Amino acid sequence: MNGTSTHTPSDAPSRPGARPPRKQFADIVATYGLAFVFVLVLAVFFALRPATFLSSGNIGNLLTSQSVTALLAFAVMLPLATGRFDLSVGYHVGMAQVLVVGLQVNAHLPWPVAAALVIAIGLIVGSINGVLVTRFKIDSFIATMGMGSLLYGVSNWYTGGQQIAGFDLPDGYTNLSQIIGYVPLPAVFVAIVAIVLWIVLERLPIGRSLYVIGSNARAAELSGLRTGRYIGGAFAASGLLCAIAGVLLGSILRSGTPSVGAEYLLPAFAGSLLGATSIRPGRVNVGGTVLAILIVAFSFSGVQQLGAPFYVEYFFNGGILIVAVALSVYAAIRRRKAAVKAVN
Repeated sequence: MNGTSTHTPSDAPSRPGARPPRKQFADIVATYGLAFVFVLVLAVFFALRPATFLSSGNIGNLLTSQSVTALLAFAVMLPLATGRFDLSVGYHVGMAQVLVVGLQVNAHLPWPVAAALVIAIGLIVGSINGVLVTRFKIDSFIATMGMGSLLYGVSNWYTGGQQIAGFDLPDGYTNLSQIIGYVPLPAVFVAIVAIVLWIVLERLPIGRSLYVIGSNARAAELSGLRTGRYIGGAFAASGLLCAIAGVLLGSILRSGTPSVGAEYLLPAFAGSLLGATSIRPGRVNVGGTVLAILIVAFSFSGVQQLGAPFYVEYFFNGGILIVAVALSVYAAIRRRKAAVKAVN
């Protein structure tokens, strides 16, 4: 025998930076967990209701009805990225829906003018939220909850508490919610907004700045970021998205109803917070939010087709919100621990 020694694979040093298979699997589950759940939901309910669950009619109706929830989830997501809450989104979309229909029916404005006015008002409302939080240092929870109540008052004052019937709404406006081929136009609008937000949050410095502020606002200030400007901009963009969602909601409902809006608050938060558990675990993100909205929508649709009563929706929304908060907090803790280990 010569003097050389042999090494078994177990004796060989591990490659620098190599991760154990169990850790790699956990990372994959954490990153793509919602995608796996979505595929599972589709498979289970398709097996139980093959004739109706994945029919073009059901998918088209779901994508149309959930487009408003998705836009509001994006509206919630932007302030959440900075660690702030916007609880006015439900009443904001309700007011926007009432105004865009009322300006056409009562004031006889062309629908593009009515929509532009409502979007401008939405931007102003969002900016006021930002000023209350950044300049007056009012907690975002309190400021936006108060703003929501004010907006609900405006909706009821404008309508006198009555529904505005949209029988004479122009075709150009009602066509915003039509289905072209197999693709609902509201879903196209949501996709466009999602792509824009993904580029802003994931590829531009402004997105990284928002996440830095949400992670540690004091550190962001010390690094030279003008945190007030970014937070105010997040609230302004949130108001803009609420107004767009209201314009779309008016086209879908073809009426102005002051009580509509509040019911969107919990699903929007549930979608945004549940989305923070996947794709980019530990922080709100566009891809995770879209997946979360789809999971909730298709799950509830499947349960309905199995004969569940209407009130199950409230169990869904409340339960999903609780689970989403718990999972998002857990994902954020894992993300911080991983960052600390990487530094050490």
